[in-house]
Amino acid sequence: MSSDATLERIKRQIASNPVLLYMKGTPDFPMCGFSGQVVQILSELNTKYNYVNVLENPDIRATLPVYAKWPTFPQLYIRGELIGGCDIVSELQQKGEFKTLLIAAQALSPHHSETAIAVE
Repeated sequence: MSSDATLERIKRQIASNPVLLYMKGTPDFPMCGFSGQVVQILSELNTKYNYVNVLENPDIRATLPVYAKWPTFPQLYIRGELIGGCDIVSELQQKGEFKTLLIAAQALSPHHSETAIAVE
């Protein structure tokens, strides 16, 4: 896939998913501790979110850090805005501010269910 096509794909994913996590692995099998911590926080709050496994998408893994001006994964987007990685999500959660962002994005599920969906 060309760089331009990958960039358009990333923009489309971010725009069409209220909460989107670019991570290493999947929510069921995170392949790095930082991705696993963000998944845990999202799960604790019963968050409905979509994810992209960057290990299975090397084009996105190479292009997203340049586009986002954020060099590492995971990268969490809420309503098209980069929130950050594990440290920022954890800090927002500890301050009680993360849930407010999720409520504004209408991303909280009243019931714990299958909340994570892969994005193509």
